[in-house]
Amino acid sequence: MSHDNRMNVDAGPLAATLAAAREALLGRRCASGVWRGRLSSSALATATAVTALAAADAAAHAARIDAGLRWLADDANDDGGWGDSHASASNLPTTLLVWAAFAACGKTADFPPTLARAEAFIAARCGGVDPQAVKKTVLALYGADQTFSVPILTMCAISGRLGQGPGAWEGIPALPFELAALPRGLFPRLGLPVVSYALPALIAVGQARFAAAPPGNPFARALRRLARGRTLNVLEQIQPDSGGFLEAVPLTSFVLMCLVAAGQRNHPVVGRGVAFLERLARPDGSWPIDADLATWCTTLSVGALGDSLDGPSRSAIREWLLARQFRRAHPYTGAAPGGWAWTDLPGGVPDADDTAGAILALRTLGDVDDRVRGAAFAGLQWLMDLQNRDGGWPTFCRGWGKLPFDRSCSDLTAHALRAIAAWRADLPPPVQKLARRTLARGMDFLRRTQAEDGSWRPLWFGNEREDKHENPVYGTSQVVLAMVELVRGGEDDAKPQAVAGAEYLLNVQNADGGFGGGRGIESTIEETALALEAIASAREFVQGDRINDSCNRAIRWLIDRTDGGRTFAPSPIGLYFARLWYYEDLYPLVFTVAALNRVEGNRA
Repeated sequence: MSHDNRMNVDAGPLAATLAAAREALLGRRCASGVWRGRLSSSALATATAVTALAAADAAAHAARIDAGLRWLADDANDDGGWGDSHASASNLPTTLLVWAAFAACGKTADFPPTLARAEAFIAARCGGVDPQAVKKTVLALYGADQTFSVPILTMCAISGRLGQGPGAWEGIPALPFELAALPRGLFPRLGLPVVSYALPALIAVGQARFAAAPPGNPFARALRRLARGRTLNVLEQIQPDSGGFLEAVPLTSFVLMCLVAAGQRNHPVVGRGVAFLERLARPDGSWPIDADLATWCTTLSVGALGDSLDGPSRSAIREWLLARQFRRAHPYTGAAPGGWAWTDLPGGVPDADDTAGAILALRTLGDVDDRVRGAAFAGLQWLMDLQNRDGGWPTFCRGWGKLPFDRSCSDLTAHALRAIAAWRADLPPPVQKLARRTLARGMDFLRRTQAEDGSWRPLWFGNEREDKHENPVYGTSQVVLAMVELVRGGEDDAKPQAVAGAEYLLNVQNADGGFGGGRGIESTIEETALALEAIASAREFVQGDRINDSCNRAIRWLIDRTDGGRTFAPSPIGLYFARLWYYEDLYPLVFTVAALNRVEGNRA
């Protein structure tokens, strides 16, 4: 069969859908000209927030606590459990935290049917609701990573769900909070049981456990007693002006409830954290998992819209992005200057994905003067310094390779490679040489991590219906985009991976024309748009009519599902810290604009 490079989708509906979606995306900008988006409300965030407020001052926050508990009762799924977003399936960790929240707030008698169904859900998964069954199940669920298992069990202990007195804490690992007093540069070598971003939890949760059930070993007891003041000072120093650690409701809430449990109700960290929770409370009684993803949403939108942005809009976004770059070492992670965080709020921490996104956005926005070039070069240096020994990129800190969200991953690596490739020709000759080596190592990492079926598994996105809750459609789409751009930039050895990745996407397309997170998984707007953008970019490399037919079917699905670019129902494909599901209202809109813009640019 001869290769036909044409797409036969009717140009009228395609153009009309793209125009409507573009207009909708442009209309979602805030007053400063950038995109803040809106994260889904979260049962887990709401449960931890009301517990923290009750610990700090139940009487002062009674109205907000009651509103949160009512929202939780209304948000319960039919099986008695709770998911992370209202569109998520029930899971044990979130359900345990909601169950604990009602007890911590002293409201179990007010919601008997809700809690009876919750206990049946828990019992079915733990073999009962007795403390030992719950502890054993939660610890087994997370394995060696104690980043979330210990805070879950700690909140259950604080609420009284695991019994009373020191016995409630038996079997809950004691986090070594005293290690937070050591120089930050030693952390990658210490083998901490929590990931790099969880330092506040290490300190506060560890202190709560120590206060309730000190270790029997006199040396350990004395060491931790001596470390209490020093580590509390560290906690206060890394708390941002907003009061929210990482701008995250669950992390901040865990810190607050644990400090109160450790006898530190009047500590300044508690007061600032309470103010943060009050600001993020929503009128319906719920809380989101995080304040916003403003930088991430803005750079995604810039990439999606491309030339659709007018001059004043480009200028405003450029100035906003330049002002968001970190100019000094970060007090939380110790990260060097040059990176960007996911938000412009003070709790953000520079990371690989958002730094790559900002660097690419600065290229897309044009008008590259010395100031823009300097910011991009500083960001590129930051990215190249972050690359792990295995050639891939982690999220926050180089060398923390053992636990999730610290090790190298395909989606971050692909994004970093795109950013470096976009600016490589502008770099000074010595830095160009370093960039070539960096690109080669990153491409080698992606070759080694490509699965036999041609796919890649990402870190920050998943799909609850996939067997391992992963999202190979997202991961593969991101890598294919990177490999195609690298081939066009002269890296011909990236072509086999681009072709194999595109073939994987063609093989998992659903009969309805859309894509889910993997083979046979229900189609969503987000995943269909992501896959469409990737396969449209790879059309020149994959011979035969099959890829054009795939694009046409995906385009028709998007036109139909979005009502011609007018409605964009979000799906919970985002993964937050500790594998918490969320959706972002902007994702389906941004991804659709990016995909249809790509199609329009590639149409013969």
